Amino acid sequence: MNTLEQPRPPFPPFDAESSAQKVRMAEDAWNTRDPERVSLAYTTDSVWRNRSEFLTGREAIVSFLRRKWENELEYRLIKELWAFHGARIAVRFAYEWHDTSGQWFRSYGNENWEFDENGLMRRRIASINDLPITETECKFHWALGRRPDSHPSLTDLGL
Repeated sequence: MNTLEQPRPPFPPFDAESSAQKVRMAEDAWNTRDPERVSLAYTTDSVWRNRSEFLTGREAIVSFLRRKWENELEYRLIKELWAFHGARIAVRFAYEWHDTSGQWFRSYGNENWEFDENGLMRRRIASINDLPITETECKFHWALGRRPDSHPSLTDLGL
């Protein structure tokens, strides 16, 4: 294992409990909007497709996330487990944010994740669509940071 990679339990093969834990850990990390922290969940040579961008490696991930969160303001994300098998997890998600002009969006998507034996994500494939919304249509109401356990899930919100 590369010295820059620390094991990230839970480890594959995943079951219902460990895959749900992995999904919540990812949601919590992304809601920090801290590119360096988020990048530690990925292998140093992780391969991503995010929309139409293709990335390889943590350095590229950190750069991508910095750009993302400079443009996607007041970002709040909810992830939900869709399926799991072996070292793979499928997730659906939605996040709300606004741009510098104040236009709000709800971005919907699906991700396919593949993990190495140390629990690090070595592949992330994300398909995402943006829906312009008004601020009054926002459904994600919590202080920036971790979503409270009491806040409704995507399913609870009808998303």
